[in-house]
Amino acid sequence: MRTGSEPTTARSALRARFWLSVWGLVWAIFGTAAFALAGRPGWAAACGVLWLVVTVDLALILRHIRQGPHYQPGPDVPPYRPPENRYPNRRP
Repeated sequence: MRTGSEPTTARSALRARFWLSVWGLVWAIFGTAAFALAGRPGWAAACGVLWLVVTVDLALILRHIRQGPHYQPGPDVPPYRPPENRYPNRRP
């Protein structure tokens, strides 16, 4: 059931995002070094920019993780208020 409040109550798998960012950081560093050693300054600069973007994203992910669970409600907290009479003809 959608209520329209999903953008404010959405939850993200921060640990998965963290490890994907670490993976991207490793490849961006490797790409920057490899292209710089191969004499491709354009590709090295592109990997360097990607390195910067991934580093900023990683810092934001770590900040959200350190903020704790108040930032992300647990699985027992529904993102919407359940309807009062979903099945009016059904007996309890």
